Amino acid sequence: MKIDWVALGSVFGVSLVATIALVGLFTLGIIGLGRQESSGGSAALARTGAYACFALCAAAVAFGIYLVVV
Repeated sequence: MKIDWVALGSVFGVSLVATIALVGLFTLGIIGLGRQESSGGSAALARTGAYACFALCAAAVAFGIYLVVV
């Protein structure tokens, strides 16, 4: 059996970048929800940004499931 190390490295790199991006996006959403309590006038903007981050996270997870299923 022969292992294609270039393909394995490519999959590892893409998985690592996607994981870091997804965790970072979710963290931004959590931070946005935390800021809405402490900031007065920009609470609606912080909440909207947080919900947008969570929606992008959900879209990324749904796309990953779609790639596995199809």
